[in-house]
Amino acid sequence: MTLALTLAFALASAALPPLDLEPVCIGDLAPHNAFTDLARSNGRLYCTYRESDKHALGSDGKLRVLVQGEDSSWSSFALLEKESVDLRDPKLSVTPKGELMLLCGGSHYVDRALVTRKNFVAFLKPNADAFGPLQAVEIDESIRTEVDWLWRVTWHEGVGYGVVYQAITGSSGARLVSTRDGLHYDHVSTFQISGEPNEVSLRFSQTKQMVALVRREGEDAAAYFGSSAAPYTEWSFRELPERMGGPNLVQLAGGEWLAAYRRYRPNGQRTALALIGLNGSLQQLAVLQSGGDTSYPGLLVEGDRLLISYYSGHEGQTNVYFLDLELEALLGAR
Repeated sequence: MTLALTLAFALASAALPPLDLEPVCIGDLAPHNAFTDLARSNGRLYCTYRESDKHALGSDGKLRVLVQGEDSSWSSFALLEKESVDLRDPKLSVTPKGELMLLCGGSHYVDRALVTRKNFVAFLKPNADAFGPLQAVEIDESIRTEVDWLWRVTWHEGVGYGVVYQAITGSSGARLVSTRDGLHYDHVSTFQISGEPNEVSLRFSQTKQMVALVRREGEDAAAYFGSSAAPYTEWSFRELPERMGGPNLVQLAGGEWLAAYRRYRPNGQRTALALIGLNGSLQQLAVLQSGGDTSYPGLLVEGDRLLISYYSGHEGQTNVYFLDLELEALLGAR
């Protein structure tokens, strides 16, 4: 299904002309299709997301993986599921072995009350036609709880890094962990952040610093942006002037950081794009046509193109969308 989409730009307080595009709705098989990510592995572009009937506390989620063909069309590559486990928030990364790794959270409910939460991974070997089985992740016992959530893993120089948080009311723990196999994760450091930090996207800068974009749910709920040099035990964080849900970011060739996230406004939620400076500045770039339950974007920069996946309920059913646009068109009007 192909839908017309208008990308409405805003720079500071000045309105910019809209850019008309022809994006694609690529995920609409379930009543609720959400929580997306993108990765290119062995020359093929993959998109993953969750299928269920609700955002939460509905039927147990299954994870769909799509692959893009040479004609730019999308087709189903895999459907991952686990009995009595609600799978959600799938994230894709490419391991040092060249495997496509799918990481996800898995919640077990009794009478729709959360009992345990674990992470699972599945690997797609180079040139394989199917993922291997879902395997439980092992978190360092010094920080392990019954409700751990490792939200995303980013690889750098042979090591994978992610941040574990616990779904415990009032918890301020956001703990950096590392792995070499995608299955076993050791504690590296703990972020000294209040306000219930949870979803964290880690990336590495052109100068090999680790950066973190952090969602917060407590206090003023403003997002944090931080950086650290190896061995990533000392961090410097700045508060951003925006609340962010499902945050993702990628560094552009000029060194700037492009972020995509759920933007909260009195007239509803939208999926937005912005530039983040190391000094904590935030420059709004664009708001995608979106609304209702929306966000959790996947991002890839390939040459002069920006690839985006995200989900939105602005047309009633919550579906997954894909957008391929020129970076120059997005950045040139600044």
